[in-house]
Amino acid sequence: MVLKSTDNVLRDLAKRSNVSLHSDSGLVDAVAAAAADDDERRSKKQAEENSAKDEVAVLRRKPELKPIHVRGDESAQLTPWNVLHMFGRAIALARRGAARGLAEHWGALKYSQALTGDTGSFMKLSTEGKETADYYKHTQSSELGVGFALALARRILEQHHPDRVVSIVPADTALRAGWALSSRERGHRQKYRYRPQFFAELWKPGSPSLVLPIACKGNHSNAAYSHGQLASASAHVEAVHIGTWNETPALVFSTQLPVDGPVTVHALCAEGSGGWLSSPNAASGDLDVELSDTNHYPQIALPATGDEPPASIPGFHVTRERYEWFGQVLARTAAAGLTAFAGHSKATVQYLTERQGRKHFTGFAHAAAGSVQDAKHTLLGIHFVGTDHVFRLNGIRVEAFSGVETDLFGHLTHGRVEQHRREIYAHRSVWPSDSWDESWGGPVSIHPDGTVLAMRLLP
Repeated sequence: MVLKSTDNVLRDLAKRSNVSLHSDSGLVDAVAAAAADDDERRSKKQAEENSAKDEVAVLRRKPELKPIHVRGDESAQLTPWNVLHMFGRAIALARRGAARGLAEHWGALKYSQALTGDTGSFMKLSTEGKETADYYKHTQSSELGVGFALALARRILEQHHPDRVVSIVPADTALRAGWALSSRERGHRQKYRYRPQFFAELWKPGSPSLVLPIACKGNHSNAAYSHGQLASASAHVEAVHIGTWNETPALVFSTQLPVDGPVTVHALCAEGSGGWLSSPNAASGDLDVELSDTNHYPQIALPATGDEPPASIPGFHVTRERYEWFGQVLARTAAAGLTAFAGHSKATVQYLTERQGRKHFTGFAHAAAGSVQDAKHTLLGIHFVGTDHVFRLNGIRVEAFSGVETDLFGHLTHGRVEQHRREIYAHRSVWPSDSWDESWGGPVSIHPDGTVLAMRLLP
């Protein structure tokens, strides 16, 4: 394999390429068939084992998946750097390794040479990405699948709701504020293992938020494999109901990253009148109030049928009396993700409950695992504060910087979530879309949440 020069790698990260979005009635039928095949396999396995252990014979899935309607053609232009920015933001609170969440987002940088393409073509795996896939196939496809899915989810939702800001919140972290997800956590444990990976909160100051569960998967295989992944994803988003039974809208994605061929994101949606939370009381400053863990029973209440007693199924149900609480959880979890992305552990602590992982942002950190908020840079004319990371790319030392716009970050460090949201909303359409900063000397990605990810040769 001939390695590109480091400068060429950085410029490739800033190139816009087309990403194909596949969502039509044919996909709906194919996913339904894959779900039926999976249920048949599960039933047969359960009958053979004569056991009802952890294998569910028929999964609960979203009953009516539909194509996603987009304006224009069925492709979107993204840069590889924007995809990595999206993935880095998504895993800032993931608690995947020894870093205990302080620098999880730097895990996105291992894919700096995995994607290639240009404006006139579709994005695909690079030579380096193909070789990595031979050894880390599942990890690479699932992680890049998150980046592509969330980048397109945000674009789709912004197109459908131009008066809203879209915040992506890790579902496990948000749900832990109200439910125990493992045997180590206090509370009524939720043993149902299906749940979405993320929530998209579409918010506007002073108005009710719309919340959609999102499940995203990835593979290095073919379209048929994606059909099975979407069938599985529909079971994951079904685990959360917000409001009326079976009315919560949702998005499911499967990103196909073939070794030979372009990246294709297969996507479907579930529609419904649910997902709406109550209007926040801006005067009360509820979003600025620290939360503690609560213990909701892990069940979804089913509609009453005649004179039969109320029934329930395992899952997470955000009922009307929990709307305000869940809105606070989502807003504060999103704030924690921003401060973690900027490397400020002290600011992150105030936004998380014990079960959400507050302790992971205090105390000892392993060598080279911590992240410190002590860097400042001006990128595309905007001042940012955050943290940096120095590593070698093809033997050459490079510097990566992640941060938040200075004034917005000031609000977050002082716990002013309400004010932060008002300013984000006011500036939601004025962030620059350029993908390269000549004075910085490298790729730059700025998101509507005020975050930035940038990289350059170390000066």
